[in-house]
Amino acid sequence: MAQSKHGGRKLGQSNKMTALVVDDNMINRTIHHRLLDNLGVENEVVSNGKEAVDIHYSGKMFDLILMDMDMPIMNGIEATKKLREMGIRSVIVGVSSRAMEEEIREFMEAGLDDYQEKPLTMSKLVSIIHKIN
Repeated sequence: MAQSKHGGRKLGQSNKMTALVVDDNMINRTIHHRLLDNLGVENEVVSNGKEAVDIHYSGKMFDLILMDMDMPIMNGIEATKKLREMGIRSVIVGVSSRAMEEEIREFMEAGLDDYQEKPLTMSKLVSIIHKIN
C-alpha cells in the first residue's frame, strides 16, 4: 500500500482517507463527523485526548486528526505532544474557539500541522484535506 508523506494512506487508493475527531463537545463532534462523512472520509470520534492516545496505542492509524484544545482528562496540547512522542505522523489540525495568540502558539509548538478556529466549515475541511494529498 502506498504511503503518503505523513504515513497514512493516499487518496485514490483502495482504502479511503481516515480521520479522527477529538472533541469533548458532542455537537462539535457530530458536526465534524458529518462534514467528514459528506466528503467521503471514514472517521471516528473520541471525546478527549486520552482516548485519542489510547486508540493509537490499540494500533489504529489515521491520515488526519482534528484535535480540540480544551478537553477534560487530557487536553489537545498534551495529547498532541504525546502522539508526536509516540511517532504518530498523521496530520494533526488543532481546532478551537480560542483566539489568544499565546495559546495558539503553544498548541502549534506541541506538534500541530495546522490550526483552525471553530466552527469548521466544509470549505475549511476541503482545504485541509487538499493540503494532505
